[in-house]
Amino acid sequence: MPDSQRRTEVLHKLMAAYQAPERHYHTLAHIGALLNRAEQVQLLDPDVVKLAIWFHDAVYNALKSDNEARSAAWALDFLTYSTLEPSRCRRVAYLIERTHDHTQAQPPDDADLLFFLDADLSILGAPEPDYWEYARQVRREYRVVPDVLYRPGRCKVLEKMLATPKLFRTAEMHEKLEASARRNLQAELQAWKGTGLPQG
Repeated sequence: MPDSQRRTEVLHKLMAAYQAPERHYHTLAHIGALLNRAEQVQLLDPDVVKLAIWFHDAVYNALKSDNEARSAAWALDFLTYSTLEPSRCRRVAYLIERTHDHTQAQPPDDADLLFFLDADLSILGAPEPDYWEYARQVRREYRVVPDVLYRPGRCKVLEKMLATPKLFRTAEMHEKLEASARRNLQAELQAWKGTGLPQG
């Protein structure tokens, strides 16, 4: 199969993955929002960052913990048929893999990585109605998990994020989004400790 045909096939599969019926937040709208942010900043290697954006949620199974690794592998497979240098292909995979845990320590001088991670989390600092819609969308993606299991699991995630010294590592997004993100996370945590998410 010619490389161009392979690339087209992978792109069709990628689009289909983001439009799968079980997805509610991790969709093409999420990808579009990140790409839009990427267009507004000066990146060292914009092509690599944009490829990482496209593939970072390519695999999304709410019941699995290896989504990022599998998404990175999918990106590498696709890039095998591209003209991108091997080192930059590995860089795409690395960026994707770092989204596995946004609370982990990150290299402080890796500007593109820090932008990418902050952009991925930017919904946390959204206006309150948008944040609640995001929280409900994520819950729908985990709809196979009953509340009795989802509630403590989500609370653990929210508490871990709130305990992180800095949610946003870039100066711009830290200034604009940190305070509102913490308010939103705290509000969702209290909701789950109470009656659950407000209905939209």
